[in-house]
Amino acid sequence: MINKETRIAIKGYLEGFIQGLLEQHRPKARRAMIREAHASYVSSKGVLKPFHEAIIPPEILRVSSFERSFSTKLGITFEECARLIAIQTFPVAQRGYKASGKMLTAAAAKIEEIVSFINEGQTPDFPALIVQVLQISDGELVERPAIADLYLQDQAGREYFFEIKSPRPNKGQCLEVTERLLRIHAITRKNRPDVNAYFAMAYNPYGTCLEDYRHSFSRQYLDMQNEVLLGENFWAVVGGEGTYQELLGIYQEVGREKGKAMIDALAFGF
Repeated sequence: MINKETRIAIKGYLEGFIQGLLEQHRPKARRAMIREAHASYVSSKGVLKPFHEAIIPPEILRVSSFERSFSTKLGITFEECARLIAIQTFPVAQRGYKASGKMLTAAAAKIEEIVSFINEGQTPDFPALIVQVLQISDGELVERPAIADLYLQDQAGREYFFEIKSPRPNKGQCLEVTERLLRIHAITRKNRPDVNAYFAMAYNPYGTCLEDYRHSFSRQYLDMQNEVLLGENFWAVVGGEGTYQELLGIYQEVGREKGKAMIDALAFGF
């Protein structure tokens, strides 16, 4: 559940997020960017669109550019909203948590072997993979990097590490996240429920439940039942049952309140 203070904090954060993007796409800012790119007709960022700009009104281009930028950066809002919700009940809630540390060299090799097998078509069984990694108990140590998008620790000391990514990851992202999650278990040398590492997807683009989910790469290269927290299941871990709908309601509220201002800023420049 989301309390009143957290609701206010989330609304303020989302309003600031939108305002920051609007400032980047106001007519003066966009004209300056276009002039800079066209000054030499060379753009290291690939922003030159001469035919688009020749035939499409600039107001429409601004709206289109804003939408693309918003979609790209939307994942950042999920991370911060999850942190704000989690601090209601979790003693520790951090974004960009550095979980790097030493792990057994043999465990690192085992993780690479596991990811290779998954890449070749082996169906992942994530709990069993964790056991395989943790069964290795002897050998030299090696330092390995691991950063969680969101880290939580509950009252009992149980730890939660989340990679919050797109609900439509490509094959490479699926394999990379699996490697990172197993690396966290190898570094901490703990299994569930003491350490819980998940691939978190903030929403389900195919429906309301796991059975609706159809993304082929995820279904082939991830253990959807045990490795992934999808939509409502993720938000329930962070804030309890019903958190997903409450948070969606806050996004809708901000959209209603800021909608006219967004249209005015993008289309008319004020």
